[in-house]
Amino acid sequence: MDEMLYQNHLALLKQNLKLALGCTEPIAVAYASAKARELLGTEPCKLTVECSGNIIKNVNGVVVPNSDQMKGVDVAAVLGMVGGDASRQLEVLQGVTKEHIAKTAQLLEQNFCCCRLVEGVENLYIRVFIESADGHNAEVVMRDYHTNITHIEKDGTVLLDQQNPVTAAPAEAETTSGRPELMTLQNIVEFVNEVKLEDLKPILSAQITCNSAISEEGLKNAWGTQVGRTLLEIYGDDDVRVRARAAAAAGSDARMSGCTLPAVINSGSGNQGITVTLPVVEYARALNASEEKLYRALALSNLVSIQQKKYIGSLSAYCGAVSAATGAACGIAYLQDESFAIICDTIVNSIATIGGMVCDGAKPSCAAKISVAVENALNALEMAKRKRAFQPGEGIVKETAEETIKSVGRMAREGMRSTDVEILNIMLNN
Repeated sequence: MDEMLYQNHLALLKQNLKLALGCTEPIAVAYASAKARELLGTEPCKLTVECSGNIIKNVNGVVVPNSDQMKGVDVAAVLGMVGGDASRQLEVLQGVTKEHIAKTAQLLEQNFCCCRLVEGVENLYIRVFIESADGHNAEVVMRDYHTNITHIEKDGTVLLDQQNPVTAAPAEAETTSGRPELMTLQNIVEFVNEVKLEDLKPILSAQITCNSAISEEGLKNAWGTQVGRTLLEIYGDDDVRVRARAAAAAGSDARMSGCTLPAVINSGSGNQGITVTLPVVEYARALNASEEKLYRALALSNLVSIQQKKYIGSLSAYCGAVSAATGAACGIAYLQDESFAIICDTIVNSIATIGGMVCDGAKPSCAAKISVAVENALNALEMAKRKRAFQPGEGIVKETAEETIKSVGRMAREGMRSTDVEILNIMLNN
């Protein structure tokens, strides 16, 4: 494989697979707020948070981790300001104490934080403005992905502006070297076949360990609406298909309801990171696959999901469980030594079936959507293995899997834009 493509795909895995504590949208708000408080350097008296609709949609219904079961943009922002450690980025709330939680509750009662919806900005947009009684202030702006701080000001002086390289401070800006546009399904599979195990293990080992741990917690205890536990209670644990669905759903059960165990994300989402991981791990166990085979299958699962998300975008009305579960089914196909053609047909069968499942924010029902998405993706694989696939011209199916991914991405990014607005209006009772 071309060395440039090899390094590109490796970089994309490194960039997209990060450890995060809690749902990434409230964590992003907390991170931006912690950063602003760090810059202010004195006691704050007022906090203002402005967010895009998709941030609000994905924060309102999910428990902020280490918050004693509180929800909301204001909770995430104030807790991040009070007890967050900005140096930990997506683990910003790891060190929160009971005292921090009590202080946060006190400030919330005092209407310390003002939250506003901002229209006409990126789907992922957060602006935090913090002020002190003696006239100092700090501003932090985050765009496009969950750790991408693009603008910093202190008392009106611009310290970082990614639109202006003269003032940009590389130490504050996350550098990206991987280019998603260089990926194709063909070169993804080529990479997976050729990548050195020693290059994969440092990236994927934490994904297996952490996502398995939060899944086990979701199966062991009564988190959320217990979708994972319900599946096993109904169907038992003899069928690997059921175990795959339950394991992925259980991770979301715990994560969406405030479990403080971290997860390794994919494309900015913990639910998607869990979904690309657990079904592949369950099938690897059932097949007695080697460690190397599992790592390669997980690399495929992750990259196929990232390939879809490059057309969809980080946040939209399109449920990311569909793209993640589709990636997982491809990883399972790899474990079973299926051909490239089977992998492509699996993708088409999966996204052409429930590619319209909507995202109405992060919340406990995400676990049920994951279960449905994994079941659909496994059906798609079984159809493909029997040489049964949806054909070009049938709805939005195109001549190739690559083109079908693009058409579904267009539907999600452009066609579902008005759906996204209406979902937000419904959630805000507008």
